[in-house]
Amino acid sequence: MKKVVLVLLSLTCLLLGTAVFAISGIGSVAETATTNLRNVANLITAASYVAGMAFAVGGIVKFKAHKDNPTQIPIGTPIALVFVGVALIFAPTIFKVTGQTLFGASGTVAGVSGVASFGAKQAQ
Repeated sequence: MKKVVLVLLSLTCLLLGTAVFAISGIGSVAETATTNLRNVANLITAASYVAGMAFAVGGIVKFKAHKDNPTQIPIGTPIALVFVGVALIFAPTIFKVTGQTLFGASGTVAGVSGVASFGAKQAQ
């Protein structure tokens, strides 16, 4: 009985999905996916900046802790935190430059569309 219900539910979902896809068209689906991926790229960019700043500040705090008590905190810890912070801060710029190098100016679909300042409106 469970298998019959599961098969009927699967067929219903398949038919509804096909109907929605046929009504909306592939262009609309692709546009929605592109818009969503652009928003995800912007979220990853913002998270990279925030995490990079957090690692950099954490590294500076660890430098202070190393200065106060060098036997407790090895010097490698704050150096590593600062390098990770710098890498995260520059990661969006590196991804943008790499994308332009690999795909040229035309490779803008569903990619990281730039490093915009917070609060600036982007054309979509």
